[in-house]
Amino acid sequence: MIARIWEGKTELDHLDEYEDFMKARAIPDYSMTTGFVKLMFLKHTDKQFAYFKLITVWESLEVIKNFAGEDYEIAKYYPEDKNYLIEFPEKATHFEIFAEQ
Repeated sequence: MIARIWEGKTELDHLDEYEDFMKARAIPDYSMTTGFVKLMFLKHTDKQFAYFKLITVWESLEVIKNFAGEDYEIAKYYPEDKNYLIEFPEKATHFEIFAEQ
């Protein structure tokens, strides 16, 4: 299995709205992709920003391509992301899962 990790950042004022957007739009999109296993959407805040880390788990790199495209390392964004995100990291990071409990 492969973990795909993406990080993002938004203004604190957009925190709740971005969470709602991700739950309504992105999570169902991931879930409909064959080979998707699970996800964890993490957040933390400071006095100015909300930071997100999205960890998705997939059966293989090949099934990630079904979601992200042939160049699977490129981060996938939705048109609505421009309303929330401050930065747009170009790539997602991938790790082979060699143990879990």
